Amino acid sequence: GPTRKMPLTASAMDFFQLFVPDNVLKNMVVQTNMYAKKYQERFGKDDAWIDVTLTEMKAFLGYMISTSIHHCESVLSIWSSGFYSNKSIALIMTQLRFEKILKYFHIVAFRSSQTTHGLYKIQPFLDSLQNGFDSAFRPSQAQVLHEPLIDEDPIFIATCTERELRKRKKRKFSLWVRQCSSTGFICQIYVHLKEGSGADGLDALKNKPQLHSMVAKNLCQNASGKNYIIFTGPSITSLNLFEEFEKQGIYCCGLLSTRKSDCTGLPPSMLNNPETPQSRGQYRIRMKGNMSLICWYNKGHFRFLTNAYSPVQQGVIIKRKSGEIPCPLAVEAFAAHLSYICKYDDKYSKYFISHKPNKTWQQVFWFAISIAINNAYILYKMSEAYHVTRYSRAQFGERLVKELLGLEDTSPSH
Repeated sequence: GPTRKMPLTASAMDFFQLFVPDNVLKNMVVQTNMYAKKYQERFGKDDAWIDVTLTEMKAFLGYMISTSIHHCESVLSIWSSGFYSNKSIALIMTQLRFEKILKYFHIVAFRSSQTTHGLYKIQPFLDSLQNGFDSAFRPSQAQVLHEPLIDEDPIFIATCTERELRKRKKRKFSLWVRQCSSTGFICQIYVHLKEGSGADGLDALKNKPQLHSMVAKNLCQNASGKNYIIFTGPSITSLNLFEEFEKQGIYCCGLLSTRKSDCTGLPPSMLNNPETPQSRGQYRIRMKGNMSLICWYNKGHFRFLTNAYSPVQQGVIIKRKSGEIPCPLAVEAFAAHLSYICKYDDKYSKYFISHKPNKTWQQVFWFAISIAINNAYILYKMSEAYHVTRYSRAQFGERLVKELLGLEDTSPSH
């Protein structure tokens, strides 16, 4: 749960600033002004530009965050006269001024000579965000490694043709998270660039098991010695990785797939389906030290690798139509924790900022801001302030936008 007690009067902005405080926003102001100056020295003076202020930077973020609540194809729709216009907030800043800030917006204006990392323009912000996540929240023992649902904006997909979808540029990165499975709080973000010749680029990692193993190690670098139980999907689950984590005091439970998983070191007899017909709930077990390989049947064979649960402990899967199906406790725990994450994705993925910039670092930035707001809402729901106002996720987002824009209306929106 939260590591600090927030006052009853805490606002949406107070929770958001646990992760994005004023000093981070002030740095954005300084770097944006520096980049604008550098740009104009190179390409000619822009008479319409004046240095951005902290108040304007907050308003700029507010406009972008508003697209996570009222989804639209472009943030500029706010100033239009169409369906997605928003007259109540359009008066705070002119469209021309917003576009100028968007043109010059930067977090790191200059590249240092030592920098080789592809995300150098956003890395200081990601590091600051990670410090905020670590200091504001203590996760539960059970956590999940996965790629959160950040698909294309549903409005765009519904309105575009197949040809436009094919032309749409694919993301040049994958975003992975370590997430507390009892609250949904995202404890750590890891961004992997899909292109590049660096040590972490796909040129150096041709096979996916090696790539996913590297992703898992990066996500769990702060988890050593804390006896966490990490749940993983088929792409990450492997015997070598789980044994390496066990040495660090991290325990695992993962679903195996003969197609997607690295099955090195596992007995072939457990990876092949038995010829004799199986009844639902039947399972076989093989053990090596603390590690158990479970093959469980339920309208198909499911294989689990774990060192976090005893294979002889019994659990049960409850289905609405077929009732209770017996299974090992590891299978029940895996199903419960993964289903919670699916519910989180269903509830919170629709509140990702819908602005789609071309630059990779900006795409990562808006995804990270969206995750920070979702985390802020989770902390708000766990605080005493929630029992006073009881905002929904949409209302919380609207409050945050109004506070960033400096609007004085403090009554809850409906």
